[in-house]
Amino acid sequence: MAMGRPVRLVLESSVLLEPSASAGGGGGSGEAVLRPGAEALLRPLRYSNLGVAICYPEGFLEKIASLYSFGYMSLPATSGSCSQNDLMLEWSRTSSCFYVTSTIDKSLFSELHNQNWRILYVGNECSIKDPGVFHVSRLQELLLTLATLIKREIGSSSVLVRGALPIYSTKNGLIFVPLSSELPISWQLQEVDMVLHKVTDEIVKIDPNCSVEFPKGIAFSAGMSEIIRFVEEHPDFCIIDPFENIYPLLDRQKIQQILIQLQEFGTEGKSRLRAPRSLKVDNFDDDKLDKQLAEVGLSFPLIVKPQVACGVADAHNMALVFKFEEFSNLTVPLPAVLQEYIDHGSKIFKFYVIGDKVFHAVKNSMPNASFLKSSSGGEPLTFNSLKSLPVATKEHLQQTRLQDSKLLDTTLVEEAAKFLKELLRLTIFGFDVVVQEGTGDHVIVDLNYLPSFKEVPDSEAVPAFWDAIRTTYESKRGQSHT
Repeated sequence: MAMGRPVRLVLESSVLLEPSASAGGGGGSGEAVLRPGAEALLRPLRYSNLGVAICYPEGFLEKIASLYSFGYMSLPATSGSCSQNDLMLEWSRTSSCFYVTSTIDKSLFSELHNQNWRILYVGNECSIKDPGVFHVSRLQELLLTLATLIKREIGSSSVLVRGALPIYSTKNGLIFVPLSSELPISWQLQEVDMVLHKVTDEIVKIDPNCSVEFPKGIAFSAGMSEIIRFVEEHPDFCIIDPFENIYPLLDRQKIQQILIQLQEFGTEGKSRLRAPRSLKVDNFDDDKLDKQLAEVGLSFPLIVKPQVACGVADAHNMALVFKFEEFSNLTVPLPAVLQEYIDHGSKIFKFYVIGDKVFHAVKNSMPNASFLKSSSGGEPLTFNSLKSLPVATKEHLQQTRLQDSKLLDTTLVEEAAKFLKELLRLTIFGFDVVVQEGTGDHVIVDLNYLPSFKEVPDSEAVPAFWDAIRTTYESKRGQSHT
């Protein structure tokens, strides 16, 4: 299989439908249903860079093919079995082709084999002894088997894990395949060269009393726990990014300590980059709280954030407090971080670091404190920063009249991004910057791992993402060989 040669995949209906529905034609009775694991297979195939077609009688699966943007091959209603057609013959001349079935048809297999197709049989037993027929015991194993076959033929590519990423090799030789929690993780990791993960999405529980002692007190999903054990037992295994490098971003107090190290950025007469002033608290009723606020230079309004930054349901439940009395009965989880609220003209600058590339986008943000206070009704303003963030209205934006990026010192923030990359030793991360009205201070108010990059065009983010992964892999492999 040469690089650049298309890969075609044909899924026979017997692979996708429950046996009774598949045998009945997949749509005549109206009772056709997908077998367990079929949807988990179809979703990543949609973004795989493979040419995928479903082979079936007319009916139910035609809708499935359309839903996932696949091709389809209608079968003769009389036989209900697949056979070589003109399109499949054309594919065999121009592409590397795989046929996936749960039905043994020796004559079809022989015909496909003569046209250089590879057959993947999914089922408990396979009596066919043919080097062109590959046996896959369970549907969940199919993607890993397919990616491994593609990798072996290309030769130098790497197989990576997780997400809607191409199974067919990218321009720089990356093959992605999702891990399945229904199969032994250690068995799957024997076939891959590197793991791409978002460990923060796999957190089941965090003990807030241990939050400053990460990774102690963290419970992960069973699959992620198995990956962590595997990596600990195989220190030369490449992972993006190492778990210990990500742990500080789970704790807003630790994030604050990281950002304080940026205080040297910026010179007199130019923009200054800094962390927001903040204070960690374990109890909102502490008699010494007012004195502690004064010692660190904090004044109202204050934004109150849980110390645990992600991985738990209430990590993004926050409040804006306008006076001391509003701490009473505040529902933000403890321990918490009190942070100065910065008037920033209702604009926030989201920065994304992907390897050596830095991107940024401008988004509407929370209004200035005066607008928020006038609408709070004398109560603290509570919100979820992911779901119910109070964003400025058109009226607020017109009154602030901030010209999106003219106040942003891009060079200053990009220098800080490179500093953070070296400090954090992360390949992919993001942070948010606001520009304080009046002072022009550039304040980093949030730092997170593997953001969505949804504001960055795919034409820029995707190549940078692939390059960053490949560079990290080559660096890790070079270190293990020295």
